[in-house]
Amino acid sequence: MDEALLRSLTPSVLAVLVRRGADFAAAEDAVQDALVEAVRGWPADPVRDPKGWLVTVAWRRFLDATRSDTARRRREHLVDEEPAPGPAPAVDDTLQLYFLCAHPSLTPSSAVALTLRAVGGLTTRQIARAYLVPEATMAQRISRAKRTVSGVRFDRPGDVATVLRVLYLVFNEGYSGDVDLAAEAIRLTRQLAASIDHPEVAGLLALMLLHHARRAARTAPDGSLVPLAEQDRGRWDTGAIAEGVAILQAALARDRLGEFQAQAAIAALHADAPTAEETDWVQIVEWYDELAGLTDSPVVRLNRAVAVGEADGPRAGLAALAALDAALPRHTAVAAYLHERDGDPATAARLYAEAARKAPDLAERDHLMRQAARLNARRSR
Repeated sequence: MDEALLRSLTPSVLAVLVRRGADFAAAEDAVQDALVEAVRGWPADPVRDPKGWLVTVAWRRFLDATRSDTARRRREHLVDEEPAPGPAPAVDDTLQLYFLCAHPSLTPSSAVALTLRAVGGLTTRQIARAYLVPEATMAQRISRAKRTVSGVRFDRPGDVATVLRVLYLVFNEGYSGDVDLAAEAIRLTRQLAASIDHPEVAGLLALMLLHHARRAARTAPDGSLVPLAEQDRGRWDTGAIAEGVAILQAALARDRLGEFQAQAAIAALHADAPTAEETDWVQIVEWYDELAGLTDSPVVRLNRAVAVGEADGPRAGLAALAALDAALPRHTAVAAYLHERDGDPATAARLYAEAARKAPDLAERDHLMRQAARLNARRSR
């Protein structure tokens, strides 16, 4: 069973049901039922038109659920509109569905969470990790969002800022390697940039391109993570970097700075350095100051502490880190790195091991454990 094919078809099938009058929560349930049936039946009996098959089966599931719900009997006239089996129109509805999920009846955070779950294909755990909240909290948030939009007609799409936030989080999840969605996020952001003249849309596209340009160098042949400073810059995609920098420069020239443009500027400074030692950390700290003023994000301030440690020395970085909540994800890993640079391998090794136990994924855990082992081996010589 080609799970990637099913995942790619899901947004379009969901959009068809919504356009035909299904409320979002019922449409999502119907599509999930169709996907389950596809997983069970397709290996033994492949279909020639996967999307058309999914639309037909999902629509029937929705109609069955509608008939059984007496509160929604008014929708029974839709039975006559059941689509016949056959090829479905080759229209990409994904970006439209992102806007529809960003409904004005939802708060921005709820709209983002719902879209990531229903359209982006992320699990509740992945979304919770992106928001730095417990999984149970995120599950409740998504359930409330579904109840809010249940029965609402999606004729008032949400705003660009919410859609950008969703695309950014989808890209980050794909870029992490847990789910391969980075290229899809770039494709959708290109579509959005082509249809909307907005400097933050351009800023997000530039940011994605600059980060994606480094993807081939981020892992070693054995799958282990390669830190930015140790990456083979010859493996970076110079075409994507050049495109990202050009898009960013045009956006910055409009003098309407936003958080995605600021993040892209930081990524561009990394991409512009011929070697890690030649990175302009002073300017990166200045951009982090701009970014912190725009977002007041604890993650931004954590990354700023790393940059301060590079620009002004590890003691300065540790001082900046001390002002942040120690429970912040990756706080311990940053402390380990700064202590190592400050010449304290014993503390650094202990903190690397502690950070490994808190790591959100296997690749990061293994990387941190290797750092701890490296320092412990050096101390035992």
